[in-house]
Amino acid sequence: MVVGLLRVVLAAVLLGAAAAKLCAGGRARDALRSYAIESRRARTALWAATIVAEAGLGAALAADVPGAAEAAAGLFGLFALVLVAAIARGRTGSPCGCFGGRSRIGWPAAARAALLAAVLATLPFLPNARPSTNAWLVTGLVVVLVAVAGLAVFVLALARELGELRIAIAPQGALSLQHEGPELGRRLALIERFEREAPIAVAVFTSPGCALCRALEPSLRLVASDPEVELELFDEEADAETWRSLAIPGSPYAVVLSADGDVLSKGTFNSLYQLESLLAHATRPVSA
Repeated sequence: MVVGLLRVVLAAVLLGAAAAKLCAGGRARDALRSYAIESRRARTALWAATIVAEAGLGAALAADVPGAAEAAAGLFGLFALVLVAAIARGRTGSPCGCFGGRSRIGWPAAARAALLAAVLATLPFLPNARPSTNAWLVTGLVVVLVAVAGLAVFVLALARELGELRIAIAPQGALSLQHEGPELGRRLALIERFEREAPIAVAVFTSPGCALCRALEPSLRLVASDPEVELELFDEEADAETWRSLAIPGSPYAVVLSADGDVLSKGTFNSLYQLESLLAHATRPVSA
């Protein structure tokens, strides 16, 4: 029966809303701040009462209990009025708690609640007719097409989120500014501090109070273990004159030198990857 199918769908919406609020937990309770409910106890009580009401009405609607549709319509009508009032107070964009902690107050949310209230209110008056086979086929086709369209939108949205996440967590190279540190290509007497047994010398500038420098010590030991690299530390206090002469902006900072003392690359680094990016830049082949 069409009415029976619609009743099951609406019951699923109610149960889904209750489950979303329950799973969201603290986020759903905190969303009630958007409705000027500042008391934590009041928010918890209203959150629990809403879950119980939606779950109970969803179960009653699925079981075709008399009056369940009307009661559910009244509940969603109340939700719509509350959302409109929140919009009028300038709370658009704030969490609404309708379907967990991620849904937002706005006209789409108010229209959704009003539409659900209207459908639930008309449900008892719909004729309980049995559709023909062709009608069922057409209905099934429409449902499948809508589901495919929704899945396509979901996949596109997921691809966009993954792309943004990939950009956000993509490792960045060391920060190298032209006016900071020694000039590229300049020959430094600093090379005399190295034994010059490796083709690449790395001068790492650290500070006694630098927590990041201490955290990077395992990474520095790893780089120093490379037979092609010789690494030396230059302390901001013990080597203050070297810091001043090379205009070192802060720590941790690295200058990569050739065996002759030429500056090949330089920059501030915060990770092993960024330090390795300086080495990669220093050892890349020069194009003709």
